[in-house]
Amino acid sequence: MTGPLEGIRVVDLTRARSGPTCVRQLADLGADVEQVADPRSGDIAGSDSANLQRNKRSVALDLHHPDGLAAFLALTDRADVFVENMRPSVKHRLGIGPEVLLDRNPRLVYASISGFGQTGPYADRGGLDQ
Repeated sequence: MTGPLEGIRVVDLTRARSGPTCVRQLADLGADVEQVADPRSGDIAGSDSANLQRNKRSVALDLHHPDGLAAFLALTDRADVFVENMRPSVKHRLGIGPEVLLDRNPRLVYASISGFGQTGPYADRGGLDQ
């Protein structure tokens, strides 16, 4: 079966509950989702993995290593959508903030999920629940 998002390429760099739940909806609607896992910590395990990561392909990339970052950037260069749920300081420290990815791929939809916003006094607090 196909869905309304068939042909849309999504790069998923989310963890915990909120991000994987969001991207799962895109995958369920037919988007081609590439979930990027951190090889140092792995992916969500158990039944949560089957639920949250269904209909997604997965690749392990270490974004702290130049080769891993280059592979990640190549994925986002040809993606339609990128979804992350990192604290703002983390994505900027990794060099994958919106200004970097949108400069490389101006048509990219850059989606940030956060518990406390991208700016303001609580922006660097983690908030990953559903």
